Amino acid sequence: MSITSVTATQRLDSRGNPTIQTRIVTSAGTFSSLVPSGASKGDYEAVELRDGDEQMYHGQSVLKAVRNVNEILGPAICKAGFSTTTDLRKIDELMRNLDGTDDKSNLGANAILSISMAVARSGAAAKNIPLYEFIANEAALPTDNFVLPVPFCNVLNGGDHSGNLMAFQEFMIAPVGASSTTEAVQFAAETYASLKRVIGTKSGKSAIGIGDEGGFAPPIYHPHEALDLLTEAIECAGHTGKIFIGIDPASQSFFEEGRYNIGYKTETPERLQPSELAQLYRSLLSSYPIVLLEDPFGQDDWESFSKFNKDCTIELVGDDLLATNIKRIKMAKEKRACNSLLLKINQIGTISEAIDAAKQAYADDWSVFVSHRSGETTDDFIADLTVGLRTGHLKSGAPCRGERVAKYNRLMDIEDELRGHQKSFVYAGVNFRQAVKL
Repeated sequence: MSITSVTATQRLDSRGNPTIQTRIVTSAGTFSSLVPSGASKGDYEAVELRDGDEQMYHGQSVLKAVRNVNEILGPAICKAGFSTTTDLRKIDELMRNLDGTDDKSNLGANAILSISMAVARSGAAAKNIPLYEFIANEAALPTDNFVLPVPFCNVLNGGDHSGNLMAFQEFMIAPVGASSTTEAVQFAAETYASLKRVIGTKSGKSAIGIGDEGGFAPPIYHPHEALDLLTEAIECAGHTGKIFIGIDPASQSFFEEGRYNIGYKTETPERLQPSELAQLYRSLLSSYPIVLLEDPFGQDDWESFSKFNKDCTIELVGDDLLATNIKRIKMAKEKRACNSLLLKINQIGTISEAIDAAKQAYADDWSVFVSHRSGETTDDFIADLTVGLRTGHLKSGAPCRGERVAKYNRLMDIEDELRGHQKSFVYAGVNFRQAVKL
């Protein structure tokens, strides 16, 4: 199915910042995408092109990237005559070659990704199959049965995602004890509502404001305060033993000259040596039902990652450490630095490269954990990506705010669709780390 036009425009993300919307037209119809953006970005991510003109959106406009789609990338793709049915990889490769840099800093990863996402949607429509099945085909993964993921919902925000004093960025609830994704979303929403009541009772109504990803941002500082709140909320919702916890400290954001300043948002620094921070994590792991820890150390602190991973029994996820980049994944494998990849499509900039990163992680016997960004859109692409790649778990923020629940709603739609067509599927549940093998 050849592409007849590619056009981009500037739209807004969930933080009110500009992002790119791209539409491609084929004989099968019009297919669009909206690209997300992160707040806590690692140095190894593909480059998101911004204009830097302080007179427009305080420098955040993306008109250069829009022009790159309309004037360079789009015309080249149309001229090449590729088919969206079979040529996603060729289209992605053409765009990378046109950019000519390793980090897509010339034309912009946001410009390139916007086309890649829309092409995948078009390819699925041309084949008359769901997007998740198209992605599974691209990844050479099974399509005779699917795995529905556990939603890891970020219900307490700190770090760069909120205005409270807590350094750790995300505390997630994971309903692994549910029987389906639909029930898991129910459990998460019920616990979220209970957490709101618990926080309101303890700290008043002013404390139930939410952060960038829809999680609450109460006046807390130490991670054990957050975990105590979660434990109480889970119990109040009646889901003790069914919901476990994931933490993303996003530690690069408080890494300062070889130490980790968990008081970086206060007037009193609390700088921990890497070994002291590791001990804090071990203390939390021994006291709370934590099943996942993401980016516990900085993006270049390989030594601390490797030491911690030696006796780590839970999922240890690399985000800034890996940047969805195969080169970084291979480095981490050599150093035995972690056992799971956080997959963010805008960290790498094309869908085919994201698929390759997941496949490399699987080849290393790792888990793969799909993630949204803090500056999200209502585009639900990553829900289909999660199912297609059989990753078994996804984080998309709290069960709150349209740009977050769009992904969870899409997962429930997929589950209903599979059930309605009597197609084989399972809920990952407690096996979320080994979902690709189910």
